[in-house]
Amino acid sequence: MKYKSQRVAYWFFALSMVLLVLQIAYGFIMAFAHLGYDGLHDLIPFNAATATHKNLLVVWILSGFMGAAYFIIPDEADNELISIPLVKLQFWSLAIVGVVAVIGFHVGWWEGRKFLEIPRPLDYLVVANVLLFLYILLMTLYKGKRRTTTSLVLSMGLFFAALLYLPGMVWFDNQTTDSFFRWWVVHLWVEGVWELIMGGILAYLLIKLTGVDREVIEKWLYVIVGLTFLSGVLGTGHHYYYIGAPKYWLMIGGIFSALEPLAFLGMALFAVAMYRKGEKRHPNKMALTWTLGTAIISFVGAGLLGVAHTLPAVNMWTHGTFVTAMHGHLAFWGAYGMLVLGMITYAMPLMTGRKMYTKPGANYAFWLSNIGMIGMTTAFAAAGVTQVYLERKVGMDFIDVQQEMEVHFLILIAAAALFTTGIILYIINFFKYGMPTDEALEPA
Repeated sequence: MKYKSQRVAYWFFALSMVLLVLQIAYGFIMAFAHLGYDGLHDLIPFNAATATHKNLLVVWILSGFMGAAYFIIPDEADNELISIPLVKLQFWSLAIVGVVAVIGFHVGWWEGRKFLEIPRPLDYLVVANVLLFLYILLMTLYKGKRRTTTSLVLSMGLFFAALLYLPGMVWFDNQTTDSFFRWWVVHLWVEGVWELIMGGILAYLLIKLTGVDREVIEKWLYVIVGLTFLSGVLGTGHHYYYIGAPKYWLMIGGIFSALEPLAFLGMALFAVAMYRKGEKRHPNKMALTWTLGTAIISFVGAGLLGVAHTLPAVNMWTHGTFVTAMHGHLAFWGAYGMLVLGMITYAMPLMTGRKMYTKPGANYAFWLSNIGMIGMTTAFAAAGVTQVYLERKVGMDFIDVQQEMEVHFLILIAAAALFTTGIILYIINFFKYGMPTDEALEPA
């Protein structure tokens, strides 16, 4: 650890771990409900469980991104963060928004718009929180001794993530118009600006872990940014197929959705090429494993499984089925979940001076969580194909089809238990590191 202020990343990483556990718990609640074991319905209705599950996903990943930024930016700018009290204020306001939102979902206080359920008063707090976050980062860069492409791409991704939250706060009486702009937030985050954040963090980790020259790695970043904007922006059209938008979105969405895997393929080739080119053998092999895993799994989950069901001729059958869950789970895990865990794996030894990545649990955490997630993805795929065939081809009743899919949810729960075991091992390892210490600071 080069700068004392980098220690604040720990609190954001710890919040991520807590929220990840909660997200997994709500996933199990929904899975058992699909099997007919919905004993918690009076306390946690299914709609509250699914809203909580999805929003916890967003918040724990955002918290991880913020922690990563607070660790990376001082190192890249060659300067301390401008204000630790402001960082603490930003952290606690983020945590409070998350807690209040989750409680609100359980008492019926929400907007009811899919993926944007957070109540409107909390939206304003989110905006204030993110503006404070951006102020801290941008002023640190402004006062820093250097500006790198990696830090600028990361900052640009975080800036546009904040900017693209605003369309979701505009109220429209027309449902088609509302859905049109709602996807500006949802799609352009996860398949647009979050990919810039992913590229920035991935580049930083590869620079540190492989020893490849910064100039070489940052040239790849330009390619990734170009591919992201080429495919991601107009690829939003695959959400417009059936909401009442003009028909030309079928063509635009189809073409650019087919191009979206290029950005993730670029990241996968980028990571593997830098690993092979690197002469440095960094001792933290687990951080490198998570980093390479991010690039490869994201290409499969976000790229290949995404395009597998977003082409119009396919999506007309699969829209709103568990085929979407198949894509969503592996995509979020590979592209963003694994990236956050990789960043934490790299940063924690530097903040604490301890090398827990050498423990067997660290290796088991990686393999169990990934095997479990692949098992979950396979179960969702089987359930989705069953649902499409029986419900939309054969014409069986919706509830009857749900019963036919129960066997797939047994497999899903078994795979989720394996995934959860890996995550628990990871979190145990995380807290065994202990708190950051000044003894871990590099000599000036």
